[in-house]
Amino acid sequence: MEHETNKVIIVEGLTDKREIKKVLTEDATIVCTNGTLGVERFDDLLETYDLDNKDVFILVDEDPPGIKLRRQLRRELPHAEHIYVSSEYREVATTPGHILATALVSKGFAVNPIFLV
Repeated sequence: MEHETNKVIIVEGLTDKREIKKVLTEDATIVCTNGTLGVERFDDLLETYDLDNKDVFILVDEDPPGIKLRRQLRRELPHAEHIYVSSEYREVATTPGHILATALVSKGFAVNPIFLV
């Protein structure tokens, strides 16, 4: 597990995680769901990352699987904040760095200023 932090970003896959890590300058735990979550897998994530007691952010693709996952997470984690990428880019991993940085800054994350130019 990564360094303990109070902010958790839930994404779908490793490429999403890599792109977010390029942009962020602060510590945040980035959790990959690898697609849809079964009850047992979700309960494991809930416990492992203490999601009920953390600032949780959902950043998933704007495609049918991502939208389905977002709906599920909205039910399971009603306190989570949602970060959206434009449907123009569809996927978090293919969203340009400056767009991703702007979306993260809007939720209070510290990002590398080179992405805000």
